[in-house]
Amino acid sequence: MIEILIKDILPIFVIMFLGYAAGKRGVFSTSDSKILNKLVLTYALPAALFVSIVKADRQMLFDDLKLTIISFVVITALFLWSYFSCYKFFKHTKSEAAVCALIAGSPTIGFLGFAVLEPIYGATATTGLVVAIVSIVVNAINIPIGLALLNNGKGNASSDGSQKGNPVLDALKEPVCWAPLLAVVLVLLGIKFPTILDPNFELIAKANSGVAVFAAGLTLSGMKFQLDGEVVYNAIQKLILMPAVLLILGMMFHMEADKLQMMVLAGALPPAFSGIIIGNQNQLYERTGTSSLAFSILLFVVAAPFWIWITRLVS
Repeated sequence: MIEILIKDILPIFVIMFLGYAAGKRGVFSTSDSKILNKLVLTYALPAALFVSIVKADRQMLFDDLKLTIISFVVITALFLWSYFSCYKFFKHTKSEAAVCALIAGSPTIGFLGFAVLEPIYGATATTGLVVAIVSIVVNAINIPIGLALLNNGKGNASSDGSQKGNPVLDALKEPVCWAPLLAVVLVLLGIKFPTILDPNFELIAKANSGVAVFAAGLTLSGMKFQLDGEVVYNAIQKLILMPAVLLILGMMFHMEADKLQMMVLAGALPPAFSGIIIGNQNQLYERTGTSSLAFSILLFVVAAPFWIWITRLVS
């Protein structure tokens, strides 16, 4: 566990601090974070999502329907709960609530999934299965829903009264939305994407996480870090509520011990960086979202060993 914290969690803090320091020293301005986020959102993130999902196999989705259904139901339900609670309880706009859901209701499975699970449970087929299924739920279901909710919150009518368009169709035009959906369609149709073409996507995809975390630090440099009830609530929802519900349902439906443990730990991962990118690009929920990310990553140092211990104990 110590090795995971040093190799996978510490670098997030280091890169975020570099972005923060660059902003404070004036090497980059906070407006530059919008450019970096546009690069990630338009090219790097869609490429990363596409490549990670097409590596899945259609049989994977049906090998363990319990894992697929429980992951889908819990993660999507808590994603929508995050949207509702942000809008109703914390009185944010619908667009801000959509960004909140993309942060507090989505684990960063693409960046930390294999990095955290493989050292603990090994590079097995089961590990790949859990990461693939959770990735599909987060990236091919939550992101499109979140973008549709964001566009709907902005309103469909322009200042002159003309219609802007359908929020769902507008969301589907975004590469970060249609790229993972296209990958899922290929997987369901059993069409194998040629692995020889992977490097064409992986080269830009590798910039995804590093640039996203750097931009988050750069954004934070232009605003004061906040630790309030909402930030704490977001962290509790992501690190405690989501894995707890996954554990309870997994036990109720008698999931295999190893798959249950991996699924719970995957659900306990810190917030997805994609939500931070989308929020910063749209200038929505920036301060609270970035603060929630930083606080959740810090608490993950405690949450990860706890969920590893408790799932092994009960399963």
